[in-house]
Amino acid sequence: MKRLTARAYAKLNLYLDITGRREDGYHLLETVMQSISLHDVVSVELRNGGGITLRCDREDVPTDRRNTAYKAAELFVQAAGISAGVDISIEKHIPSGAGLGGGSADAAAVLRMLNKAAGFPLSEERLLDIAAQVGADVPFCLVGGTKLCRGIGEQLSEFPGLPAAEYVVVKPEFSCPTGEAYRRYDEAPVEPRGGLEHFRNNFPEGMYNVFQTLYADERIERLCRFLREAGAAGAMLTGSGSAVFGVFLNEKQAEHAEQAAVNFPGCRAVKCRAVSEGVTITEEQEGSYDKGSE
Repeated sequence: MKRLTARAYAKLNLYLDITGRREDGYHLLETVMQSISLHDVVSVELRNGGGITLRCDREDVPTDRRNTAYKAAELFVQAAGISAGVDISIEKHIPSGAGLGGGSADAAAVLRMLNKAAGFPLSEERLLDIAAQVGADVPFCLVGGTKLCRGIGEQLSEFPGLPAAEYVVVKPEFSCPTGEAYRRYDEAPVEPRGGLEHFRNNFPEGMYNVFQTLYADERIERLCRFLREAGAAGAMLTGSGSAVFGVFLNEKQAEHAEQAAVNFPGCRAVKCRAVSEGVTITEEQEGSYDKGSE
């Protein structure tokens, strides 16, 4: 067997606008994403034989084809033309239903590790193609860092120049399903903001998320006010929610905000930093997997 372990990093949407819709129904986005140090721990074991198994330490996470990491493994095995079996283990730290891309991060980690374990049969371009088939955020999570993402999330470009900051992420006790968020938009579309340059020149005060405009949810607004009052230079919903985050230019203020969030029942808060990649492989164990036996 060949076993790899990786950190699969969460993401924040520092800017998120919907710019249109394709004929197949997919929404077109313009978003700036940032990888942060909050992460799941994902392990992949490539073995002789066939089939895919997935284990997770959270009972509410599906372990079959409904899981994006499982889907990523299936697509990789097909694309690489290998007959190996794949065992996946996920230790969850990224909250679900939060807009933090936890499922996408796990899928990206599986793709990155399987390609290494199998001897790099697929190019980076092919991996990105597979990532886009798995989910809209998976291409970004595969690459990570700070990126401008367009289309349905598959068009990635560098977005340099944002100042260093600390991030405090607060996940309330409720979740916001992505499908419901887009249904709300379809029922009451919002004109594209077109404020990307304003955001670039005025980060973090110039952050924007179209979904926060749609929700007008006092619970979300209350958390954003709390973060700003705690010293955040900007605070906003990430993705389709329900997590919010504050951008702090002072580390002590960030630490205080993380601690003070306990006053909100059911909320979980974590202080994070920006990271420059989407997946970091932390451990590799050689074993008995034999490519020549396929």
